[in-house]
Amino acid sequence: MPNSVTWNMDVILMVESTKIEFRHRRVQDIDDITDLVAMLFPGNRNQQHAAARILLELRSSDHLLPDMAYMESKYGISRRTLQRTRAKLNRLGLIERIGFLNRRFHGQAGWRISRRFSSSLRYLADTWSEWCDRRSQPNDRKDSVLVDLLR
Repeated sequence: MPNSVTWNMDVILMVESTKIEFRHRRVQDIDDITDLVAMLFPGNRNQQHAAARILLELRSSDHLLPDMAYMESKYGISRRTLQRTRAKLNRLGLIERIGFLNRRFHGQAGWRISRRFSSSLRYLADTWSEWCDRRSQPNDRKDSVLVDLLR
């Protein structure tokens, strides 16, 4: 009986990593939202599409979005993909949920693009630059003691 499965050795499958890469060349190549979501959600085209739609909807909205359920039918995104993507964007700090008890928004609740993300990245970059600077050597003893505590 002949084997019904044939193998073609000429085809090599390349599996893309699912981890976010912040390599400097990769970051410098970001030109638009598709490049950004490809970096944040590598290897998952459905989540890339959902993230781009979420970010574009939040950017174009003049107010807080109370929920994102309408995007499921409007853009053909599954509920699971939408929820997982929204959760990752929230954990990364790109979007944030505003509760109805927040005084600044006068009882409104919903989602918006986070204003704190860029300042957090600037602070991280400044902290890294200071840490790499040779003039900050007096902190080496403190850093060594703290690393010993991690054991």
